[in-house]
Amino acid sequence: MTDFLKSSALVLALLNPFLLIIYLIDVVQKLDRIQFARVLVRAGLIATTVFWVFVVLGDTVFSGLMQAQFASFQIFGGVIFLLIGLQFVFRGPTAIELLQGESDHLVGAIAMPVLIGPGTISASVIIGKRHDAILACGAVLIAVLISLFIMLGLKALHDAARTRHEPLIQRYIEIAGRITALYVGTVSVEMIMQGAKAWSQHF
Repeated sequence: MTDFLKSSALVLALLNPFLLIIYLIDVVQKLDRIQFARVLVRAGLIATTVFWVFVVLGDTVFSGLMQAQFASFQIFGGVIFLLIGLQFVFRGPTAIELLQGESDHLVGAIAMPVLIGPGTISASVIIGKRHDAILACGAVLIAVLISLFIMLGLKALHDAARTRHEPLIQRYIEIAGRITALYVGTVSVEMIMQGAKAWSQHF
């Protein structure tokens, strides 16, 4: 049970709902609570399905189906998040323009790259090696559900506080967005370095 909880905690830490809510602040402000819940739940279902695939199949998804090294995925994912981090630095938390569309189009954009990323996919592969398939899928599902519930709660708090403290909320979002940019940028560089290190071991 301890290993099961550790596995769930690993995915939950990488999803980091407190960071994701800042990442999705433009969506939080634009959609009402019911619309936000629908979009978030559908994105969570997509992400959970993808995580389960990597839990069950592991590295064979890359070596067998994609005919590529996992290191390539780490480098590419790092480059994507580095570009997003730079946008956050210069434009704030509303920098992700792909999240500006209608709610039907937001589901895929939130699922990838917000929920599904190199970190969460790597964690899914690791958890798949720790436990049998059913237990590993359960650990991932619990982590995703907790993350979604936290974000829905933060959305409710945002809506309640926004009507009374609009300037303060906007200032907090701006500051938190810049801090998020530092985190995203740092993680992205680490992904690129780990991918490059893994590649170098093949030569």
